[in-house]
Amino acid sequence: MNIYELVIEIKLIERRLTLYEEKYGILSEDFYDALMSGKFAKYDQYDETRTDFSRWKGLYETWQRRKQAYHTKLAKHDVTETLRVQPAY
Repeated sequence: MNIYELVIEIKLIERRLTLYEEKYGILSEDFYDALMSGKFAKYDQYDETRTDFSRWKGLYETWQRRKQAYHTKLAKHDVTETLRVQPAY
């Protein structure tokens, strides 16, 4: 995946993360930290939150991997060479 494709995918994932953040009222980073430390165990009994939390966790982990891949690729290139410039007509 090239840098441009990573940016597009990161932004799409961020839009999906925003839906969960708005629904539950916390940022994804805080959700993930609390989930990984077991603070949401009491919500396991509810099907909707269990499903949402599983999807939210997966999205957040994918977002983290894509961000890391983006930074790794960007570090290997001159940022001015990766810039997508569209000609003005």
